[in-house]
Amino acid sequence: MNTVISLKNISWIRQKEMIIKDVSWTIQEGEHWALVGRNGSGKSTLLNMISGYLWPTKGSISVLGETFGRVNLQELRKHIGIVSLSLSERFSSTVECEEVVVSGKYASIGLYEKTEEEDFKKAAELMKMLGILDLKTKNYGICSQGEKQKVLIARALMANPKLLILDEPCNGLDLLSREAFLESIETLAHLQNGPTLIYVTHHIEEILPIFNKTLLLKNGEVYAQGNKEELLNSATLSNFFNVPLEAKSEGGRTYVKILQYEKH
Repeated sequence: MNTVISLKNISWIRQKEMIIKDVSWTIQEGEHWALVGRNGSGKSTLLNMISGYLWPTKGSISVLGETFGRVNLQELRKHIGIVSLSLSERFSSTVECEEVVVSGKYASIGLYEKTEEEDFKKAAELMKMLGILDLKTKNYGICSQGEKQKVLIARALMANPKLLILDEPCNGLDLLSREAFLESIETLAHLQNGPTLIYVTHHIEEILPIFNKTLLLKNGEVYAQGNKEELLNSATLSNFFNVPLEAKSEGGRTYVKILQYEKH
């Protein structure tokens, strides 16, 4: 089994403050992971290190078999797809959705390379798979947040990535849009030769059955990691979030409820 990501004792210090503290994490091919943490837990910093935009203060990083420090990161990033709100905001509101998708082949914001008819055919196939073919010629700026996120998934798939990072992709989505978007993630997970998925969230109920592994990140440290069903329970999550919670599993997903505090 091939190793997709290997983080060994990595830390990152900013202005003398330890943001990431001695994190070790290994992801094998065939695994899909949920990365869970509260706001400010270090999730985005960790993702930026995996993508090569931040360098660890100590420790070593290997992604897709390539060790940082001995690899062309620009070339490596072509094999890593990212879907995030910050990426969405970088596109012009007047660009057509199919152009956003095609730009994924070149890992660019906008089309500056010479495109081919096959590029647009592939974009159409990906958009059809995700149920957004009707958005082909629609301006990106007038799409709903859920539509934009699906367009970005299609964009990420243009380059046949081996790793796809979904960074809190349901932020800003209403309930129905969220569930429609999560159906698209389920589709991705079952693609033959599809990418390894990392789903980043602080909402436990978004973690789909296809995510078989979970890493809980707290204050820049690994609180726990391993099989999802062993971590997403009332006791572990209550300690993790520092609040009494009740966790119930239904249909392969876990739903949590904050229990009422005792009054003294």
